[in-house]
Amino acid sequence: MAKGKKRLKSLKEKVDRTKTYNVTEALSLVLDTSTAKFDESIEVSVKLGVDPKQSDQQVRGAVALPHGLGKEVRVLVFAKGPKEAEAKEAGADFVGADDLVEKIKEGWLDFDKVIATPDMMATVSKVAKILGPRGLMPNPKVGTVTMNVAQTVATEKKGKLAYRVEKAGIVHAVIGRKSMGQEKLKDNYVTFMSAISKAKPASSKGVYLRGISMSSTMGPGIFVDITNTQGMLV
Repeated sequence: MAKGKKRLKSLKEKVDRTKTYNVTEALSLVLDTSTAKFDESIEVSVKLGVDPKQSDQQVRGAVALPHGLGKEVRVLVFAKGPKEAEAKEAGADFVGADDLVEKIKEGWLDFDKVIATPDMMATVSKVAKILGPRGLMPNPKVGTVTMNVAQTVATEKKGKLAYRVEKAGIVHAVIGRKSMGQEKLKDNYVTFMSAISKAKPASSKGVYLRGISMSSTMGPGIFVDITNTQGMLV
């Protein structure tokens, strides 16, 4: 058996796939099975009782995690005049207008988040087909089309988690990295799940939270107890 397969088999043996673990147990097990040589991401998948094909059952938003995402976030801002200066002062990595559009058209994508002032959206639309499929297009629904540039840059730099439900009714999200430790990851998890809970569409009937699983990048999936999670939400 190849070394990688052996490692995964031994990690899976630590997890009871017939059991749902409380949040503390799940996080402890996720960290215990995160044995790769790099700082693995901690990922959460949430199965929702919604029909994403219905426009009124879309679950989408963004939430600022209390301890960030555990990585450097490169922020690009489309702005001019005073707002351009404001973005630079707030710590944006790249600020500009048509010059950035041309760079993006040439294949440059060395950034993680994009913010734009409303007046710049006509300019940004020139690269919508490039940014959109990568989840980088500024959107007022998640707060990235705004005149409040400084605060938004600061929030995004810290690590603002954008989420959206996929076709199968599942939301996938990274809540941090292994190096952050169990307590910070728990805080981030509770904040993320609280946001998901509050985002329940009014037209969604029946059970909303159908299933939760957690894993590290290279580790096995661990089922998380929904009732225990709901008892921790804020």
